[in-house]
Amino acid sequence: MINMNKILLHVEGLAILLLSLYGYFYFGFSWIWFFILLLSPDIFMLGYLINNKVGSMVYNFIHTLSVAILIFLIGIFLSNSIFLAAGLILSSHIGMDRMFGYGLKYPTHFKDTHLNRV
Repeated sequence: MINMNKILLHVEGLAILLLSLYGYFYFGFSWIWFFILLLSPDIFMLGYLINNKVGSMVYNFIHTLSVAILIFLIGIFLSNSIFLAAGLILSSHIGMDRMFGYGLKYPTHFKDTHLNRV
């Protein structure tokens, strides 16, 4: 049976990724830095070394679009290209994660995500 909600969330992730890539291209930022930093938000998995609750809180904080948008908006208001690029790289990472089915984590287990429970 096809879970249409899950499919829509994956497509939404793809849309976020494509929009973020377009923004990155539009502003003319370095693609070398993009590929170097694309997976850097996953360093926040280190919170799981403490326990699942802390790990999920730290991981989810950085993997939330509102944080990426806030960083991007700071870049807009301050005319700061580092914040602009960082916000776009983070939103690209989040979009890529959602597209591949990696969602926000529940404190029960690392593999227990909001996309798995849809």
